[in-house]
Amino acid sequence: MVVFGLWVINKAGGLVYQRNFADGLATLTSNEYLVLAGTLHGIHAITSRLSPTGSSSGAHVIEAETFKMTIFLTSTGTKFVLLTSLSDPSADTTLQKIYEAYADAVMKNPFQTPEMPIRSEGFDARISALIGTGISA
Repeated sequence: MVVFGLWVINKAGGLVYQRNFADGLATLTSNEYLVLAGTLHGIHAITSRLSPTGSSSGAHVIEAETFKMTIFLTSTGTKFVLLTSLSDPSADTTLQKIYEAYADAVMKNPFQTPEMPIRSEGFDARISALIGTGISA
């Protein structure tokens, strides 16, 4: 499995965490990442309303020619987006572990303001251990 990147999008559609792990995707500016996060937030909201049964939580996997995006939606509306190779079978498990790291290192931090950018060395360290690479971007 190749993990290209991780995004955390708050319930309002703002990008609060972005990190790249492997080469392969285009290099984007901070503003381009913000626009992409907002666009994905909108697409996710639309797809959750399109379900014929009304039970959908929105898009879960979006595949492109060379990568896929797996989306994990929390009960509070925060979205975790993992960009991986197409052949990745374990993105859901990885996202669950990332969410657990987020709950422990970010949400339990009394200095972290909800819905604001995540600046936590503990979270970064746990993500590095989970993904198995060094820090990038």
